Amino acid sequence: MGQVTIYLDDDTEKSVKKAAKSEGVSLSKWITAALRAKTATVWPKEVLDLEGAWPDFPEIHELRRAMLHDARREEL
Repeated sequence: MGQVTIYLDDDTEKSVKKAAKSEGVSLSKWITAALRAKTATVWPKEVLDLEGAWPDFPEIHELRRAMLHDARREEL
């Protein structure tokens, strides 16, 4: 298991400690969870569960059909 040293300003340290305490986990576990969430490469289950929640939401081809063409760019 890796070990990392980080430096936090006083306000950030207080906020992180308070958040970890309110969730009932150690500072290390709280920071690990925050880093995992920030570096995740897949959508969270809560987001995936929303699939189909809006039955009238347009399909991608319908959204793209309504897109306007880009304005012509000035040549450099």
